[in-house]
Amino acid sequence: MNRILTRASVFGCLLSISIAPVYAQENYKEISKEDITKVYRANGNFYAVPDYSVSFPPKKRPKNIIVMIGDGMGLAQVYAGMTANGGRLFLDNFKNVGFARTHSGDNYVTDSAAGGTALSTGVKTKNDVIGLDINYDTLQNVRELAQQRGKATGVLSTSAITHATPASFLAHRKSRSYYEDIALDITNSGVDVFIGGGYKHFTKRADDKDLTVDLKKKGYQVLRTIEEVAAVKDGKVAGLLAPEHTDRLEKRGNILPVATKTAIDILSKDKDGFFLMVEGSQIDWGGHQNNVPYIVEEMTDFDRAIGVALEFAAKNKETLIIVTADHETGGLAIANGNLKNGTVNGLFPTGGHTAIPVPVFSFGPGANRLTGFMENTDIANIVKEFLNRK
Repeated sequence: MNRILTRASVFGCLLSISIAPVYAQENYKEISKEDITKVYRANGNFYAVPDYSVSFPPKKRPKNIIVMIGDGMGLAQVYAGMTANGGRLFLDNFKNVGFARTHSGDNYVTDSAAGGTALSTGVKTKNDVIGLDINYDTLQNVRELAQQRGKATGVLSTSAITHATPASFLAHRKSRSYYEDIALDITNSGVDVFIGGGYKHFTKRADDKDLTVDLKKKGYQVLRTIEEVAAVKDGKVAGLLAPEHTDRLEKRGNILPVATKTAIDILSKDKDGFFLMVEGSQIDWGGHQNNVPYIVEEMTDFDRAIGVALEFAAKNKETLIIVTADHETGGLAIANGNLKNGTVNGLFPTGGHTAIPVPVFSFGPGANRLTGFMENTDIANIVKEFLNRK
């Protein structure tokens, strides 16, 4: 019996190794004892959050659409960030709130590829799949539709730009792990502005091609630092700020808010309007590592980027901002905290994704459409309605 059990155990281990997907970019999912940190202390170091009180006619069609995805961001992650900033986030200004179910086309718990594809195309697909349906047929995403309608478009991320969520708005591949193929799709996508990591997927490739040469021929300014990006006033931008993913906040600085402002400044010059997707990628990574400070730092960084978009939208009055997540990560529970000094104490039942519905916040014309319980696909389909309406 012991021999049988041992053989069965060995077979089970070998089977799990053989079928488990292995991604070079996914090492942030590994949990070490050093990563597991349950308490965040802000010590009263808060940033100011102004109030934006703007009303919009309920049937007004937005000229511009900004979709902001906090990867792995559930309601607990939002409130952890809110607590860490003394009880206030820019998200407080979003009065239209709903929840989205996130299951994929083949799994109760989605991954970022299927979650991103649902948010970008309005169709649920299999886990691991980018921009294709469950039969691997190509789906048009909302960025492509906006581009077809004559709008300027952009995609920003604190991960590699070839990673699952940004790739869902830029590429069509059977697997999220086909990073070099995704980089080729991005090069040929026609997107006006893309900023993130992933430089090596454009340059250190198995086919020995240097896609940055092709990008330059297509009129892109290929830039390697956020300072270079911030100096751009117009034109096409390929901001590849790291060989793969960007660093944690302490090392990378405020690249997401800066990239968000730069992209809006450039894209808003288009008389037909624009579509922009902004991802705060590493909220998810803090969840995978069961690291409360990591989650909070990334959540508040993402909120500052939201603040940049919000300031523009409140003045512009023709811009719809949608803030949501592809899924929740870690099952974060806030066990205790202190709003006065910004302390958050969290617990985790898992280091993986969960099936918990995620919040949907919206601000601007059309925001009233995005309330109540919905499917994650409803978000993209509502955006499509706005883009198709004359």
